[in-house]
Amino acid sequence: MLILASASPRRRELLQQIGVPHVVQAADIDETARPHEAPGDYVQRLACSKAAHIFGARRDSIPVLGADTTVAIDGLALGKPADEREHRTMFERLSAREHTVYSAVALATSAGVAVRLSVTRVVFRAVTEGERSTYWASGEPRDKAGGYAIQGLGAIFIESIAGSYSGVMGLPLAETAALLVAAGVPIWQAGV
Repeated sequence: MLILASASPRRRELLQQIGVPHVVQAADIDETARPHEAPGDYVQRLACSKAAHIFGARRDSIPVLGADTTVAIDGLALGKPADEREHRTMFERLSAREHTVYSAVALATSAGVAVRLSVTRVVFRAVTEGERSTYWASGEPRDKAGGYAIQGLGAIFIESIAGSYSGVMGLPLAETAALLVAAGVPIWQAGV
């Protein structure tokens, strides 16, 4: 068994995809970025903090998986848009440009916390104002880093990616599987 320190339905789906039974126990931690913290460092710190927080609060030794994802462009990390205006500003930056998605995964066990980082380059096509407004109205961008979902309606904006598709979704599966296997947590279990 594994504990997922995230309420993200996408992360649950991705763990199910690789056959890992798990339960959810979301971590409530401060996700404020530190001054001048690089996006890769930020997501690794949060993934480790989430996993360690839940693992430390339990009285058993069930492994805990934490993850975090952010989108960065022009040296700025783009979190989840607070409102339509912030989403518009994000999409004006992303339109017809390349950005980077940083996704970290951490596994806390009795041996400590191990972390892996996935870095993916994503190129957006030009996005019209009408598309941006319609996309916001769909509700999909509201809880997504960078204001889009690669696995949803937002897929139409993406011209290319170089890196991990699942990392852009929020849980890089190659890195996750490597951490789990190294810790003796089975993957590809039937019936998950």
